Amino acid sequence: MDFSNINWLAVIACVVVAMISGFIWYHPSVFFKPWWRGIGKEGTETGNPNPMIYVFTIIAAFVQAVAVALMLNVMDVMGSNTIAGGLGVGFMLWLGFVAPTNLVNKLFAGQGFAVWAIEAGNHLVNLLLFGAILAVWR
Repeated sequence: MDFSNINWLAVIACVVVAMISGFIWYHPSVFFKPWWRGIGKEGTETGNPNPMIYVFTIIAAFVQAVAVALMLNVMDVMGSNTIAGGLGVGFMLWLGFVAPTNLVNKLFAGQGFAVWAIEAGNHLVNLLLFGAILAVWR
């Protein structure tokens, strides 16, 4: 793994994008209410979450962005330096790893397809954006 070819500023931009997209995605007027209901917490106080949740969310977005950057570098010979190439890499990472593992977790947790669609959808948006940003901003 060659970390020297990673645009670290682009990785940080991806983390910021992930936080913004998550804020929008899980906003009460978007998907928060059906997600909260789907995970069985409807009727409970949402309150202020533990700040460590945000710390780990930032770390997770950072790790994902670095992984996408590494995949784009590995696939450089296949035209991954375009928006379309970046979107393709982001989509395939989502389709191959995130979507199926998240689906199995949600089904075994008894949370069904709606929760899966909301959570996996947020990951899809992030990986697509990461791929596009990292592919063109080298």
